[in-house]
Amino acid sequence: MSRAVTLIRSDRLSDVAEYAYAATAPAGARLIFLAGACPLNEDGSTAAVGDYAGQAAKAVENLRTALAAAGADLRDVVNTRVLVASSRQPDLGAAWQVVRDAFGDHDVPSTLMGVTVLGYADQLVEIEAVAAVLDD
Repeated sequence: MSRAVTLIRSDRLSDVAEYAYAATAPAGARLIFLAGACPLNEDGSTAAVGDYAGQAAKAVENLRTALAAAGADLRDVVNTRVLVASSRQPDLGAAWQVVRDAFGDHDVPSTLMGVTVLGYADQLVEIEAVAAVLDD
């Protein structure tokens, strides 16, 4: 299956960031706007309470499930926003590393943000994403 997403890099921007700086999807691609993937278990309880990496892993798992329901997977993601309920860079880094590892060489443009609070009890991480697919 051919992919809709093209990642764009520039040799005029720092290569320190672990993601492409832009991405495109062609006209005619079906865009998928995902709700924030939360670290919730099927019963609605929050997974990995107190564990940034554990919650990021559960959020990635839930993101994969939502993508699959829409006929897509992580390689179809155009960009992400990773929200972490912390003002400490090491906490943001712990969550980011899990997300970054999950995406592998499909290093989509991403924003990592520390926020004051997220919506569910004990929630520390949420991942927003947009994907694009070509319907065959």
